[in-house]
Amino acid sequence: MTDKTTIQTIRKDYTLQALNETELLSNPYEQLARWLQEAITTQQPEPNAMHLCTVNGEGKPSGRIVLLRGFDERGVVFYSNYTSRKGQDMALNPHASATFFWANLERQIRIEGSVSRVSEQESDAYFQSRPRSSQIGAWSSPQSQIIESRQTLEEKVDYYKQKFGDHNPIPRPDFWGGYRIVPTTVEFWQGRASRLHDRIVYLKNDQNLWTTQRLAP
Repeated sequence: MTDKTTIQTIRKDYTLQALNETELLSNPYEQLARWLQEAITTQQPEPNAMHLCTVNGEGKPSGRIVLLRGFDERGVVFYSNYTSRKGQDMALNPHASATFFWANLERQIRIEGSVSRVSEQESDAYFQSRPRSSQIGAWSSPQSQIIESRQTLEEKVDYYKQKFGDHNPIPRPDFWGGYRIVPTTVEFWQGRASRLHDRIVYLKNDQNLWTTQRLAP
């Protein structure tokens, strides 16, 4: 068992960089692109991994890691099974947050906003870009549902491998596709010494324009 005192004494002072208002780009998507590229260039582990938090119809939150698969000025996009727990949450409560954390850069990005499905054409195009094994996996997994055993899942994989063969294109399941978080708030966090971090948030105003504010750490 981990010693409680050891956990309480873990410390890391963040000293790599600062985040100043004069360095910010004009909107959060440009700033996200800059930081994401730096995460990729510096070979951060899973640079496009983000913690997605949804809320169900009872107001209970649920979080998991998903992969960012695209973004533009409409929002940030990820893909999933529509019948999964997160899919059911978002059907009942179409709001979510996403958090990136790049430990070696001492940075976070927090995104909050509404959620909607991307178009069928976008989902189709992305599905066809996936490895064939991942396409088979999407068909085989009743995501978030209870299954009897690992063997049950593997039998479904074998079934769909035989069903679709080795050469024919695999169609996208109608229960699988993309979601877009349309942000109203995007916060950029840069770790600083003595826990006096830099936190600057982009907020969308009534004119659909972005403004920025500095938050206390």
